[in-house]
Amino acid sequence: MSMFCYQCEQTAKGIACTVQGVCGKDSETAALQDLLVVAAQKVATFAHTLKELGGSNRKADVFVIEALFATVTNVNFDAARIEQLIRSGRQIGKEVYAQYTEKAQQAGKEPIAFCDCEMPDTREGLVELAGKLGIEGRKSELGDDVAGLQELILYGLKGAASYADHIVVLEGDEGDIFATFNEILSYLAGNPTDADELTATALKVGELNFKVMELLDKANTETYGHPEPTSVRVTPVAGKCILVSGHDLKDLGDLLAQTVDKGINVYTHGEMLPTLAYPELKKYSHLVGNYGGAWQDQQKEFDEFPGAILLTTNCLMKPRESYKDRVFTKGMVGWPGVKHITNDDFAPVIASALAAEGFAEDAEEKTIMVGFARNAVLGVADKVIEAVKAGDIKHFF
Repeated sequence: MSMFCYQCEQTAKGIACTVQGVCGKDSETAALQDLLVVAAQKVATFAHTLKELGGSNRKADVFVIEALFATVTNVNFDAARIEQLIRSGRQIGKEVYAQYTEKAQQAGKEPIAFCDCEMPDTREGLVELAGKLGIEGRKSELGDDVAGLQELILYGLKGAASYADHIVVLEGDEGDIFATFNEILSYLAGNPTDADELTATALKVGELNFKVMELLDKANTETYGHPEPTSVRVTPVAGKCILVSGHDLKDLGDLLAQTVDKGINVYTHGEMLPTLAYPELKKYSHLVGNYGGAWQDQQKEFDEFPGAILLTTNCLMKPRESYKDRVFTKGMVGWPGVKHITNDDFAPVIASALAAEGFAEDAEEKTIMVGFARNAVLGVADKVIEAVKAGDIKHFF
């Protein structure tokens, strides 16, 4: 089975992964992810037309976000869960279409046609169907520029969806972002070919991304406070331990609340590092610091970490057998054979941490500073500007 995936900058030979993803994704999962995108486009199309008639469907809006997020690089490698999402999307699509049809009839309009085609019963059948809908067919039919612009729009939506999902989780202000996601996905579903129009839509995705980031910042800071300049320990302390990677502040907060007085130290990893500056998270004394560095070093670092490991979002790499039984996933993250946490119950993670060795002794203390987010920086903007004018600051990184 062949594949064609070029949604990240690390593709094989800088062109595309055609046998197996450099991220570890296999051809079956890649095909199912392509099919999941098609399912999201159909649901979004019905949701968009429903919105135009004054209706809405919460399940459809959330499905679109989760489906896009599940196909982002280094998120979900579990073909069984991708298949489940596809089948769930089909059912949601039917519900939204029925809702839309009713609204259209009430408005005296003829509903758009819906092909309720038979969905294959087996995963193999879904993979075969996906092969007819992949990128390569569009590239040969439309050319690299048009197909590339379509994919640029799609990948931009995927990235924005990964942030939007966190807003949903925190029950934050969503503004009108769902409507924009659905409108643009509906546009893509029509297989547009006008390069100028596609370019303008790509810029619209950029505007959407800024809006989503604004709302996510609002959700995070209203829930956990504004980040503060904070000294963070980056070397281990003795004791049982849990390492948390990804980006999900709520998962970290829930885990911290559930591990109070359990004798377990919690560490952040990789891109979770900035969470140590949020007042409502750093108030937990057993959030002791950060362990490890960039996501691409996780296999070596996870192997050496003597406790449980929780992946809350991306970036997940293929777990080594030496630590696979200590890894847990949450949210849209998934890997075949890795235990998945549902219902915000971290009891399995806690039990794994208590059963593991933990760190035998304190390492030499080393620290770094974090927390220079917009609120902290703008709070001293006048002093920074004065220092620049005086020549005391000569370079920004």
